[in-house]
Amino acid sequence: MQRFSFLFALISLMASATTWAQAPTFHADVAPIIYQNCTQCHRVGEIGPMPFTTYLEVKEYSDFISYVTSIEYMPPWTPDPEYASLRGERFLTEDEIQVLVDWNAAEAPEGDPADNPGLPDFPEGSQIGDPDVVIQMPEPYLHGGDMGEQYQVYVLETGVTEETEIRAVEIRPENRAIAHHALIAYTESAVSIADAEELDAETPEAGYESFGDYGVPVEDYLFGGWAPGVEPTEFPATIGKKIGPNGRFLLQMHYGPTPVDESDLTEFNLFFADVPIQREVELEMMTPVNLTQPFFIQPNEVKTFHGVANITEDVSLLSVMPHCHLLGQSWEVYAVSGDETDTIPLISIPQWDFNWQGIYDFPALKHIPAGYKMHALCTYDNTSDNPSNPNDPPQWTSWGDLTGDEMYVLFFQYVPYLPGDENITMSTADENTRIVYGTDNLFPAWPNPARAGQEVTVSWFFQEPAEAMLELLDVRGRVVADWLPMQSFASGHHQRSFTLSSLNSGTYFYRLTQADGTARSHVVQVVD
Repeated sequence: MQRFSFLFALISLMASATTWAQAPTFHADVAPIIYQNCTQCHRVGEIGPMPFTTYLEVKEYSDFISYVTSIEYMPPWTPDPEYASLRGERFLTEDEIQVLVDWNAAEAPEGDPADNPGLPDFPEGSQIGDPDVVIQMPEPYLHGGDMGEQYQVYVLETGVTEETEIRAVEIRPENRAIAHHALIAYTESAVSIADAEELDAETPEAGYESFGDYGVPVEDYLFGGWAPGVEPTEFPATIGKKIGPNGRFLLQMHYGPTPVDESDLTEFNLFFADVPIQREVELEMMTPVNLTQPFFIQPNEVKTFHGVANITEDVSLLSVMPHCHLLGQSWEVYAVSGDETDTIPLISIPQWDFNWQGIYDFPALKHIPAGYKMHALCTYDNTSDNPSNPNDPPQWTSWGDLTGDEMYVLFFQYVPYLPGDENITMSTADENTRIVYGTDNLFPAWPNPARAGQEVTVSWFFQEPAEAMLELLDVRGRVVADWLPMQSFASGHHQRSFTLSSLNSGTYFYRLTQADGTARSHVVQVVD
Protein backbone atom coordinates (compact mmCIF):
# COMPACT_ATOMS: atom_id res chain seq x y z
CA MET A 1 0.00 0.00 0.00
CA GLN A 2 1.20 3.48 -0.83
CA ARG A 3 2.19 5.35 2.38
CA PHE A 4 2.32 9.10 2.97
CA SER A 5 3.55 11.64 5.46
CA PHE A 6 0.56 13.16 7.27
CA LEU A 7 1.58 16.75 6.57
CA PHE A 8 2.13 15.99 2.90
CA ALA A 9 -0.93 13.85 2.24
CA LEU A 10 -1.90 15.70 -0.91
CA ILE A 11 1.39 15.90 -2.74
CA SER A 12 4.09 13.66 -1.31
CA LEU A 13 4.15 10.38 -3.19
CA MET A 14 7.09 8.15 -2.38
CA ALA A 15 8.78 6.99 -5.57
CA SER A 16 9.68 3.62 -4.04
CA ALA A 17 6.11 2.65 -3.15
CA THR A 18 4.14 -0.21 -4.63
CA THR A 19 1.33 0.20 -7.12
CA TRP A 20 -2.04 1.26 -5.71
CA ALA A 21 -4.66 -1.41 -5.30
CA GLN A 22 -7.56 0.97 -5.86
CA ALA A 23 -7.84 4.44 -7.36
CA PRO A 24 -9.63 7.14 -5.39
CA THR A 25 -12.43 8.80 -7.33
CA PHE A 26 -13.03 12.51 -6.74
CA HIS A 27 -15.25 15.22 -8.11
CA ALA A 28 -14.42 15.61 -11.81
CA ASP A 29 -12.82 19.06 -11.32
CA VAL A 30 -10.78 17.99 -8.30
CA ALA A 31 -9.20 14.78 -9.52
CA PRO A 32 -6.97 16.30 -12.25
CA ILE A 33 -5.58 18.87 -9.82
CA ILE A 34 -4.65 16.24 -7.26
CA TYR A 35 -3.19 13.79 -9.77
CA GLN A 36 -1.23 16.41 -11.73
CA ASN A 37 0.37 17.78 -8.58
CA CYS A 38 1.03 14.71 -6.49
CA THR A 39 3.75 12.93 -8.45
CA GLN A 40 6.72 15.25 -8.15
CA CYS A 41 8.00 14.99 -4.60
CA HIS A 42 8.48 12.43 -1.91
CA ARG A 43 9.12 13.27 1.70
CA VAL A 44 8.76 11.07 4.74
CA GLY A 45 8.81 11.42 8.49
CA GLU A 46 6.98 14.69 9.20
CA ILE A 47 4.42 13.45 11.73
CA GLY A 48 3.47 9.96 10.74
CA PRO A 49 2.46 7.92 7.68
CA MET A 50 -1.09 7.62 6.45
CA PRO A 51 -2.66 5.71 3.55
CA PHE A 52 -3.77 7.75 0.54
CA THR A 53 -5.26 5.15 -1.77
CA THR A 54 -9.05 5.64 -1.81
CA TYR A 55 -11.58 8.41 -2.00
CA LEU A 56 -12.65 7.91 1.63
CA GLU A 57 -9.07 8.19 2.87
CA VAL A 58 -8.63 11.50 1.05
CA LYS A 59 -12.06 12.86 2.04
CA GLU A 60 -11.12 12.48 5.70
CA TYR A 61 -8.44 15.16 5.18
CA SER A 62 -10.33 17.47 2.80
CA ASP A 63 -10.22 20.30 5.36
CA PHE A 64 -6.49 19.87 5.72
CA ILE A 65 -5.93 19.64 1.94
CA SER A 66 -7.95 22.80 1.36
CA TYR A 67 -6.03 24.65 4.07
CA VAL A 68 -2.44 23.77 3.08
CA THR A 69 -3.12 24.52 -0.58
CA SER A 70 -4.95 27.79 0.10
CA ILE A 71 -1.97 29.16 2.07
CA GLU A 72 0.33 27.82 -0.69
CA TYR A 73 2.24 25.63 1.74
CA MET A 74 1.53 22.78 -0.66
CA PRO A 75 2.59 21.79 -3.25
CA PRO A 76 6.18 22.35 -2.09
CA TRP A 77 7.51 24.76 -4.74
CA THR A 78 9.51 27.70 -3.38
CA PRO A 79 10.62 29.49 -6.60
CA ASP A 80 8.36 32.29 -7.83
CA PRO A 81 6.72 31.06 -11.09
CA GLU A 82 5.97 34.66 -12.10
CA TYR A 83 9.68 35.56 -12.00
CA ALA A 84 11.04 32.83 -14.29
CA SER A 85 9.94 29.46 -15.65
CA LEU A 86 11.68 26.31 -14.46
CA ARG A 87 11.31 22.66 -15.36
CA GLY A 88 9.02 20.48 -13.24
CA GLU A 89 7.23 23.35 -11.50
CA ARG A 90 4.87 22.24 -8.72
CA PHE A 91 2.35 24.96 -7.96
CA LEU A 92 -1.39 25.51 -8.16
CA THR A 93 -3.06 28.40 -9.94
CA GLU A 94 -5.58 30.54 -8.07
CA ASP A 95 -8.39 28.83 -9.99
CA GLU A 96 -7.10 25.36 -9.01
CA ILE A 97 -6.83 26.38 -5.37
CA GLN A 98 -10.40 27.67 -5.47
CA VAL A 99 -11.61 24.34 -6.90
CA LEU A 100 -10.21 22.57 -3.83
CA VAL A 101 -11.73 25.17 -1.50
CA ASP A 102 -15.15 24.78 -3.15
CA TRP A 103 -14.85 20.99 -3.12
CA ASN A 104 -14.19 20.99 0.61
CA ALA A 105 -17.00 23.51 1.28
CA ALA A 106 -19.41 21.18 -0.55
CA GLU A 107 -18.39 18.38 1.88
CA ALA A 108 -15.99 16.80 -0.61
CA PRO A 109 -18.36 15.04 -3.05
CA GLU A 110 -17.01 11.91 -4.69
CA GLY A 111 -18.05 12.51 -8.29
CA ASP A 112 -18.71 9.99 -11.06
CA PRO A 113 -16.53 6.86 -10.85
CA ALA A 114 -16.54 6.83 -14.65
CA ASP A 115 -14.33 9.93 -14.53
CA ASN A 116 -11.66 8.06 -12.57
CA PRO A 117 -8.34 9.13 -14.20
CA GLY A 118 -6.59 5.91 -13.18
CA LEU A 119 -3.52 5.35 -11.07
CA PRO A 120 -0.26 7.28 -11.41
CA ASP A 121 2.55 5.07 -12.68
CA PHE A 122 5.36 4.70 -10.14
CA PRO A 123 8.20 2.51 -11.45
CA GLU A 124 9.66 0.41 -8.67
CA GLY A 125 13.21 0.70 -9.96
CA SER A 126 14.83 3.42 -12.00
CA GLN A 127 12.54 6.30 -12.95
CA ILE A 128 14.16 6.81 -16.37
CA GLY A 129 15.04 3.36 -17.73
CA ASP A 130 17.57 0.58 -17.41
CA PRO A 131 20.95 1.92 -16.16
CA ASP A 132 24.24 0.92 -17.75
CA VAL A 133 26.09 0.97 -14.41
CA VAL A 134 24.81 0.85 -10.83
CA ILE A 135 27.19 2.11 -8.13
CA GLN A 136 26.42 1.41 -4.48
CA MET A 137 27.81 2.44 -1.11
CA PRO A 138 30.25 -0.26 0.11
CA GLU A 139 28.15 -0.98 3.20
CA PRO A 140 25.03 0.42 4.92
CA TYR A 141 25.34 3.59 6.96
CA LEU A 142 24.02 3.03 10.49
CA HIS A 143 22.38 5.97 12.26
CA GLY A 144 22.31 5.43 16.02
CA GLY A 145 19.08 7.34 16.61
CA ASP A 146 20.79 10.05 18.67
CA MET A 147 19.10 12.97 16.86
CA GLY A 148 22.46 13.92 15.37
CA GLU A 149 23.17 14.74 11.74
CA GLN A 150 26.04 13.45 9.66
CA TYR A 151 27.83 14.23 6.39
CA GLN A 152 29.48 10.99 5.23
CA VAL A 153 31.62 10.81 2.06
CA TYR A 154 32.22 7.54 0.20
CA VAL A 155 35.05 7.00 -2.31
CA LEU A 156 33.66 4.91 -5.17
CA GLU A 157 35.13 3.50 -8.37
CA THR A 158 33.51 4.43 -11.67
CA GLY A 159 32.67 0.92 -12.84
CA VAL A 160 33.97 1.54 -16.39
CA THR A 161 37.08 0.20 -18.17
CA GLU A 162 37.55 3.09 -20.64
CA GLU A 163 36.60 6.74 -21.02
CA THR A 164 32.82 6.79 -21.05
CA GLU A 165 30.31 9.51 -21.85
CA ILE A 166 27.35 9.93 -19.49
CA ARG A 167 23.93 11.30 -20.46
CA ALA A 168 22.06 10.84 -17.15
CA VAL A 169 22.65 10.32 -13.42
CA GLU A 170 20.02 9.06 -10.99
CA ILE A 171 20.61 8.87 -7.23
CA ARG A 172 18.41 6.42 -5.33
CA PRO A 173 18.57 6.66 -1.52
CA GLU A 174 17.37 3.49 0.17
CA ASN A 175 16.08 5.19 3.32
CA ARG A 176 14.54 8.62 2.76
CA ALA A 177 13.58 8.90 6.40
CA ILE A 178 17.17 9.88 7.20
CA ALA A 179 18.62 10.84 3.78
CA HIS A 180 18.41 14.64 3.69
CA HIS A 181 20.29 15.08 0.43
CA ALA A 182 23.05 13.48 -1.65
CA LEU A 183 25.71 15.03 -3.88
CA ILE A 184 28.20 13.37 -6.22
CA ALA A 185 31.60 14.82 -7.11
CA TYR A 186 34.04 13.44 -9.66
CA THR A 187 37.83 13.66 -9.76
CA GLU A 188 40.69 12.18 -11.76
CA SER A 189 43.35 13.88 -9.63
CA ALA A 190 45.70 11.23 -8.23
CA VAL A 191 46.46 13.51 -5.27
CA SER A 192 42.79 14.09 -4.40
CA ILE A 193 42.00 10.38 -4.77
CA ALA A 194 44.91 9.41 -2.50
CA ASP A 195 43.90 12.01 0.09
CA ALA A 196 40.28 10.86 0.07
CA GLU A 197 41.28 7.20 0.39
CA GLU A 198 43.56 8.14 3.30
CA LEU A 199 40.67 9.89 5.06
CA ASP A 200 38.54 6.79 4.46
CA ALA A 201 41.23 4.50 5.89
CA GLU A 202 41.42 6.52 9.12
CA THR A 203 37.95 5.37 10.22
CA PRO A 204 36.77 1.79 10.86
CA GLU A 205 33.49 2.29 9.01
CA ALA A 206 33.17 2.92 5.29
CA GLY A 207 33.57 6.53 4.22
CA TYR A 208 34.69 9.55 6.21
CA GLU A 209 33.09 12.58 7.81
CA SER A 210 33.14 15.86 5.92
CA PHE A 211 30.54 18.50 6.67
CA GLY A 212 29.49 20.66 3.74
CA ASP A 213 32.09 19.61 1.15
CA TYR A 214 34.09 16.55 0.11
CA GLY A 215 37.21 17.19 2.19
CA VAL A 216 39.48 17.21 -0.89
CA PRO A 217 39.64 19.30 -4.10
CA VAL A 218 37.63 17.89 -7.03
CA GLU A 219 37.19 18.88 -10.66
CA ASP A 220 33.39 18.49 -10.66
CA TYR A 221 31.53 19.37 -7.46
CA LEU A 222 28.09 18.59 -8.92
CA PHE A 223 28.24 15.49 -11.07
CA GLY A 224 24.79 14.63 -9.75
CA GLY A 225 22.50 15.49 -6.87
CA TRP A 226 19.38 14.42 -5.03
CA ALA A 227 17.02 16.04 -2.53
CA PRO A 228 13.30 15.43 -1.95
CA GLY A 229 11.48 16.46 -5.11
CA VAL A 230 14.63 16.66 -7.29
CA GLU A 231 14.35 14.67 -10.51
CA PRO A 232 17.18 12.63 -12.05
CA THR A 233 19.79 14.60 -14.01
CA GLU A 234 19.30 14.11 -17.77
CA PHE A 235 21.22 16.01 -20.42
CA PRO A 236 20.20 16.80 -24.02
CA ALA A 237 21.70 14.78 -26.87
CA THR A 238 25.37 15.65 -27.59
CA ILE A 239 25.68 17.19 -24.09
CA GLY A 240 26.85 15.28 -21.04
CA LYS A 241 29.79 14.32 -18.83
CA LYS A 242 32.80 12.03 -19.14
CA ILE A 243 34.33 9.56 -16.70
CA GLY A 244 37.29 7.16 -16.86
CA PRO A 245 38.50 3.99 -15.14
CA ASN A 246 41.08 5.90 -13.09
CA GLY A 247 38.62 8.48 -11.80
CA ARG A 248 36.65 8.31 -8.56
CA PHE A 249 33.22 9.42 -7.46
CA LEU A 250 32.85 11.03 -4.06
CA LEU A 251 29.31 10.43 -2.82
CA GLN A 252 28.40 12.79 0.00
CA MET A 253 25.37 11.73 2.02
CA HIS A 254 23.77 14.18 4.45
CA TYR A 255 21.82 12.22 7.05
CA GLY A 256 19.32 14.12 9.15
CA PRO A 257 18.39 13.57 12.81
CA THR A 258 16.28 10.60 13.90
CA PRO A 259 15.25 9.36 17.38
CA VAL A 260 15.39 5.67 16.35
CA ASP A 261 18.05 3.45 14.79
CA GLU A 262 18.04 3.63 10.99
CA SER A 263 20.25 2.40 8.17
CA ASP A 264 20.73 3.43 4.55
CA LEU A 265 22.39 1.88 1.50
CA THR A 266 22.21 4.50 -1.26
CA GLU A 267 23.09 3.71 -4.86
CA PHE A 268 23.18 5.71 -8.07
CA ASN A 269 22.60 4.81 -11.70
CA LEU A 270 24.67 5.92 -14.69
CA PHE A 271 23.27 6.03 -18.22
CA PHE A 272 25.71 6.04 -21.13
CA ALA A 273 25.30 8.57 -23.94
CA ASP A 274 23.42 7.31 -26.99
CA VAL A 275 25.31 9.68 -29.33
CA PRO A 276 28.82 11.13 -28.92
CA ILE A 277 29.10 14.11 -26.59
CA GLN A 278 30.04 17.31 -28.34
CA ARG A 279 30.02 19.55 -25.24
CA GLU A 280 30.83 18.50 -21.70
CA VAL A 281 28.80 20.06 -18.91
CA GLU A 282 30.81 22.52 -16.84
CA LEU A 283 30.21 23.95 -13.37
CA GLU A 284 30.65 27.48 -12.05
CA MET A 285 30.16 28.62 -8.46
CA MET A 286 29.45 31.96 -6.82
CA THR A 287 30.70 32.13 -3.24
CA PRO A 288 31.68 34.88 -0.76
CA VAL A 289 34.63 35.54 -3.11
CA ASN A 290 32.06 37.27 -5.35
CA LEU A 291 30.86 39.56 -2.54
CA THR A 292 32.07 43.10 -1.89
CA GLN A 293 31.87 42.69 1.90
CA PRO A 294 32.91 40.00 4.40
CA PHE A 295 30.43 37.19 4.96
CA PHE A 296 29.46 37.88 8.57
CA ILE A 297 25.98 38.27 10.05
CA GLN A 298 25.65 40.03 13.38
CA PRO A 299 23.07 39.04 16.03
CA ASN A 300 19.65 40.68 15.59
CA GLU A 301 20.48 41.67 12.01
CA VAL A 302 18.67 41.14 8.71
CA LYS A 303 21.29 41.40 6.01
CA THR A 304 21.39 41.04 2.21
CA PHE A 305 24.55 39.96 0.40
CA HIS A 306 24.92 40.86 -3.29
CA GLY A 307 27.36 38.82 -5.35
CA VAL A 308 28.46 39.61 -8.91
CA ALA A 309 30.28 37.42 -11.46
CA ASN A 310 31.47 38.34 -14.96
CA ILE A 311 30.40 36.20 -17.93
CA THR A 312 33.48 36.12 -20.16
CA GLU A 313 32.13 33.84 -22.91
CA ASP A 314 28.73 33.03 -24.38
CA VAL A 315 27.24 30.21 -22.33
CA SER A 316 24.05 28.16 -22.25
CA LEU A 317 22.82 27.50 -18.73
CA LEU A 318 21.25 24.13 -17.94
CA SER A 319 20.50 24.60 -14.24
CA VAL A 320 20.91 26.81 -11.20
CA MET A 321 21.21 25.76 -7.55
CA PRO A 322 21.22 28.37 -4.75
CA HIS A 323 22.26 27.16 -1.30
CA CYS A 324 22.23 28.60 2.20
CA HIS A 325 21.16 27.39 5.64
CA LEU A 326 18.58 28.20 8.31
CA LEU A 327 19.07 31.98 8.43
CA GLY A 328 18.38 32.25 4.70
CA GLN A 329 15.18 34.09 3.78
CA SER A 330 15.24 34.71 0.04
CA TRP A 331 17.26 34.47 -3.19
CA GLU A 332 17.14 36.44 -6.42
CA VAL A 333 19.41 35.59 -9.36
CA TYR A 334 19.56 37.39 -12.71
CA ALA A 335 21.99 38.43 -15.47
CA VAL A 336 22.43 41.99 -16.75
CA SER A 337 24.05 43.19 -19.98
CA GLY A 338 27.17 45.35 -19.83
CA ASP A 339 25.22 48.47 -20.86
CA GLU A 340 22.48 47.56 -18.33
CA THR A 341 19.76 47.65 -20.99
CA ASP A 342 18.84 43.95 -20.77
CA THR A 343 18.05 41.78 -17.74
CA ILE A 344 17.60 38.00 -17.85
CA PRO A 345 15.69 36.74 -14.76
CA LEU A 346 16.87 33.27 -13.68
CA ILE A 347 15.32 32.37 -10.32
CA SER A 348 13.62 34.05 -7.38
CA ILE A 349 12.90 32.26 -4.11
CA PRO A 350 10.99 34.80 -2.00
CA GLN A 351 10.59 32.43 0.97
CA TRP A 352 13.64 30.20 1.30
CA ASP A 353 13.00 26.80 2.87
CA PHE A 354 16.09 24.87 3.93
CA ASN A 355 14.09 21.62 3.79
CA TRP A 356 13.03 22.10 0.15
CA GLN A 357 16.20 22.87 -1.75
CA GLY A 358 16.64 21.75 -5.32
CA ILE A 359 18.69 21.69 -8.50
CA TYR A 360 16.52 23.82 -10.76
CA ASP A 361 16.65 23.07 -14.49
CA PHE A 362 15.60 25.60 -17.09
CA PRO A 363 12.89 24.41 -19.51
CA ALA A 364 15.19 25.41 -22.39
CA LEU A 365 18.91 26.10 -22.51
CA LYS A 366 19.33 29.67 -21.26
CA HIS A 367 21.72 31.78 -23.37
CA ILE A 368 23.80 34.28 -21.37
CA PRO A 369 25.99 36.36 -23.75
CA ALA A 370 29.59 37.29 -23.02
CA GLY A 371 29.89 40.64 -21.28
CA TYR A 372 26.86 40.11 -19.06
CA LYS A 373 27.18 40.09 -15.27
CA MET A 374 25.55 37.50 -13.03
CA HIS A 375 23.91 38.95 -9.92
CA ALA A 376 22.88 36.87 -6.90
CA LEU A 377 21.21 38.40 -3.85
CA CYS A 378 20.56 36.40 -0.69
CA THR A 379 18.92 37.80 2.45
CA TYR A 380 19.53 36.36 5.93
CA ASP A 381 17.49 36.88 9.12
CA ASN A 382 19.58 36.48 12.27
CA THR A 383 16.89 37.74 14.64
CA SER A 384 14.59 36.09 17.15
CA ASP A 385 11.73 36.64 14.69
CA ASN A 386 13.18 33.91 12.48
CA PRO A 387 11.62 30.66 13.77
CA SER A 388 14.33 28.65 12.01
CA ASN A 389 17.20 30.47 13.75
CA PRO A 390 19.28 27.70 15.36
CA ASN A 391 20.49 30.03 18.12
CA ASP A 392 18.42 31.52 20.95
CA PRO A 393 19.46 34.21 21.56
CA PRO A 394 20.89 34.95 18.07
CA GLN A 395 24.65 34.58 17.72
CA TRP A 396 27.34 36.04 15.50
CA THR A 397 27.27 33.79 12.41
CA SER A 398 29.71 33.27 9.55
CA TRP A 399 30.67 30.66 6.96
CA GLY A 400 30.64 27.06 8.16
CA ASP A 401 29.76 23.52 7.11
CA LEU A 402 27.34 22.71 9.93
CA THR A 403 23.64 23.41 9.51
CA GLY A 404 23.88 25.89 12.39
CA ASP A 405 26.51 27.86 10.44
CA GLU A 406 25.75 29.72 7.20
CA MET A 407 26.66 29.58 3.53
CA TYR A 408 26.33 31.66 0.38
CA VAL A 409 26.76 29.36 -2.63
CA LEU A 410 25.27 29.39 -6.10
CA PHE A 411 25.96 26.58 -8.59
CA PHE A 412 25.51 26.93 -12.36
CA GLN A 413 25.72 24.04 -14.80
CA TYR A 414 26.44 25.22 -18.34
CA VAL A 415 27.97 24.47 -21.73
CA PRO A 416 29.64 26.85 -24.19
CA TYR A 417 26.92 28.42 -26.32
CA LEU A 418 26.19 27.26 -29.86
CA PRO A 419 23.61 28.76 -32.24
CA GLY A 420 20.30 26.95 -31.88
CA ASP A 421 20.70 26.20 -28.17
CA GLU A 422 17.56 28.21 -27.45
CA ASN A 423 15.56 25.55 -29.31
CA ILE A 424 16.80 22.72 -27.10
CA THR A 425 14.06 22.26 -24.52
CA MET A 426 13.31 19.84 -21.70
CA SER A 427 9.87 18.29 -21.52
CA THR A 428 7.83 18.46 -18.34
CA ALA A 429 7.86 15.56 -15.91
CA ASP A 430 4.40 14.33 -16.90
CA GLU A 431 5.69 13.90 -20.46
CA ASN A 432 8.21 11.31 -19.28
CA THR A 433 10.99 13.84 -18.77
CA ARG A 434 12.63 13.48 -22.15
CA ILE A 435 14.66 15.95 -24.20
CA VAL A 436 12.85 17.39 -27.23
CA TYR A 437 13.80 20.04 -29.78
CA GLY A 438 11.35 22.80 -30.60
CA THR A 439 12.20 22.76 -34.34
CA ASP A 440 14.14 20.77 -36.93
CA ASN A 441 17.83 21.48 -36.41
CA LEU A 442 21.22 21.15 -38.08
CA PHE A 443 23.93 21.28 -35.41
CA PRO A 444 27.51 22.64 -35.61
CA ALA A 445 30.15 20.14 -36.75
CA TRP A 446 33.00 19.03 -34.55
CA PRO A 447 35.93 19.34 -34.43
CA ASN A 448 35.83 22.79 -36.00
CA PRO A 449 38.31 24.05 -37.26
CA ALA A 450 39.56 20.75 -38.72
CA ARG A 451 42.50 19.70 -40.91
CA ALA A 452 42.31 18.29 -44.42
CA GLY A 453 42.09 14.51 -44.17
CA GLN A 454 40.55 14.72 -40.72
CA GLU A 455 37.12 13.34 -39.89
CA VAL A 456 34.31 15.67 -38.79
CA THR A 457 30.96 14.73 -37.26
CA VAL A 458 27.65 16.35 -38.20
CA SER A 459 24.29 15.82 -36.49
CA TRP A 460 20.73 16.97 -37.09
CA PHE A 461 17.23 16.52 -35.71
CA PHE A 462 13.87 16.01 -37.46
CA GLN A 463 10.57 16.34 -35.63
CA GLU A 464 8.87 14.21 -38.29
CA PRO A 465 10.20 11.66 -40.80
CA ALA A 466 11.76 13.46 -43.76
CA GLU A 467 13.80 13.00 -46.94
CA ALA A 468 17.05 14.97 -47.04
CA MET A 469 20.56 15.14 -48.49
CA LEU A 470 23.81 16.56 -47.11
CA GLU A 471 26.45 18.37 -49.20
CA LEU A 472 29.75 20.19 -48.61
CA LEU A 473 30.18 23.47 -50.56
CA ASP A 474 32.96 26.02 -51.01
CA VAL A 475 32.53 29.77 -50.49
CA ARG A 476 31.34 30.15 -54.12
CA GLY A 477 28.53 27.70 -53.54
CA ARG A 478 30.09 24.89 -55.57
CA VAL A 479 29.50 21.35 -54.30
CA VAL A 480 32.86 19.80 -53.36
CA ALA A 481 31.50 16.65 -51.70
CA ASP A 482 28.17 14.80 -51.79
CA TRP A 483 28.18 13.52 -48.24
CA LEU A 484 24.70 11.96 -48.31
CA PRO A 485 22.37 11.54 -51.30
CA MET A 486 18.65 12.25 -50.92
CA GLN A 487 17.27 9.56 -48.63
CA SER A 488 14.64 8.95 -45.96
CA PHE A 489 15.29 9.63 -42.28
CA ALA A 490 13.13 8.74 -39.30
CA SER A 491 12.10 11.39 -36.80
CA GLY A 492 14.66 12.03 -34.08
CA HIS A 493 18.39 12.68 -33.79
CA HIS A 494 20.82 11.61 -36.54
CA GLN A 495 24.61 11.74 -36.72
CA ARG A 496 27.23 10.94 -39.37
CA SER A 497 31.00 11.36 -39.71
CA PHE A 498 32.80 12.44 -42.92
CA THR A 499 36.44 12.79 -44.00
CA LEU A 500 37.61 16.20 -45.26
CA SER A 501 39.75 14.75 -48.05
CA SER A 502 41.72 16.74 -50.67
CA LEU A 503 40.61 20.15 -49.47
CA ASN A 504 42.59 23.37 -49.41
CA SER A 505 42.54 25.44 -46.25
CA GLY A 506 39.64 27.88 -46.10
CA THR A 507 35.96 28.25 -45.32
CA TYR A 508 33.39 25.65 -46.38
CA PHE A 509 29.67 25.15 -45.79
CA TYR A 510 27.79 21.94 -45.17
CA ARG A 511 24.12 22.10 -46.20
CA LEU A 512 21.21 19.84 -45.25
CA THR A 513 18.43 20.09 -47.86
CA GLN A 514 15.03 18.46 -47.39
CA ALA A 515 12.83 17.20 -50.20
CA ASP A 516 10.45 20.14 -49.71
CA GLY A 517 13.34 22.56 -50.42
CA THR A 518 14.04 23.59 -46.83
CA ALA A 519 17.80 24.07 -46.43
CA ARG A 520 20.00 24.61 -43.37
CA SER A 521 23.74 25.20 -43.39
CA HIS A 522 26.71 25.71 -41.07
CA VAL A 523 30.35 26.72 -41.59
CA VAL A 524 33.32 24.41 -41.16
CA GLN A 525 36.86 25.84 -41.28
CA VAL A 526 39.65 23.78 -42.82
CA VAL A 527 43.18 24.67 -41.64
CA ASP A 528 46.68 23.54 -42.60
